[in-house]
This record gives sequence, structure tokens and C-alpha cells, in this order.
Amino acid sequence: MMQLVFDKTEKGREEIATRRYQLPSRIRSILLLVDGKTTGEALLAKFATIGVTGEVLEELLAGEFIASHQGAVAETEAGAPPVSSPGLAPPAQPVATDLLQPGQTQYAAIYQFFSEAIKATLGLRGYALQLKVEKCGSIDDFRELRTPFLEAVLKSRDTETALGLRDRIDSLLNMKPAPEDAISTT
Repeated sequence: MMQLVFDKTEKGREEIATRRYQLPSRIRSILLLVDGKTTGEALLAKFATIGVTGEVLEELLAGEFIASHQGAVAETEAGAPPVSSPGLAPPAQPVATDLLQPGQTQYAAIYQFFSEAIKATLGLRGYALQLKVEKCGSIDDFRELRTPFLEAVLKSRDTETALGLRDRIDSLLNMKPAPEDAISTT
């Protein structure tokens, strides 16, 4: 079980967004790190120093806060992350198929982009943005998150990084940068 890759269910996303089920903070911390591409073993290794064991993942599974991907293995073992997450909304409009992995929806691609980009560029400073990502239920919700995300990246990184992320998210969202964007190309 520890070699399986886990992802949040709709119930898990709801707990992150609203705290409806009032999970204890240690368990909620593990739930927050479940990203659909990390093995249970790797998740537990991050929290080994505070005594979190496999029982936490079993509890999250039993409570239906997380689910394992069928046939999924760790990114390092398979060479690529899982292509979709259960319970995600269908795409609102067509997106260039070369931007999506086989079988991946536009919503799942945008969700994955935001999650990975926030983690890589903002680290813990991106915690509040990551919570907003978890609350997004549609492509339009992600469009609203675009500007605050790019502004945060611009504050913590260089303009070149922000421009690259802007171009990628705009491709996924089928948007063109507005002239009044926080990041100008001049």
C-alpha cells in the first residue's frame, strides 16, 4: 500500500477548503500534501519525525478523503505523473491537445499546473494560494486565481520566471495576456 500513489477525493478537497469534517491537524497536514503523484511511503517520510505512521493513510482512505490511482506507481518509477484525478470537472472549452497528457482533462491539467508551480516557486509562502486552488471548482475559478498567482510569483521570483508561468497558464486557460497584466513583456 505504501508504494501506491494517492490523490484527494472530492471529500478530501472539501475538507481542505472548508474544514467540514474537522480532521486533526496532523492528519490534515498529510491530506494537504497528497498530490496525485507521491507515494504513501514518500508522504510518510516527510512526517516521520513527528511520529506519523501508515495508520494515517489508512484513516484517510477509510474516511474516503483520498483514493489510490488504479495501477498508479510513483513518478520516479513510471517516469510521468498520473494523468487525471478522480472527480474533477470536465473541460469548459477545448484546449490544445498537445498541452494535455493522454486522458487528462483541461481542469486536471490546470489544477496540476497550479499545484506544482505554487510548490516550486512559492514554497510555504504559497500555502494560501494552494488552499484557493483546492476551492476551485471550474475553469473560471482558475482564471480568477491567475492574477494573484502571477503577482505572487513576480514578488518572489524574477520577471522571466513569471512570464514563462504566465504563458503556460494562459495556454491552459485559452487566454491571451491583457495589456494591463501585472507582468508586461516590455
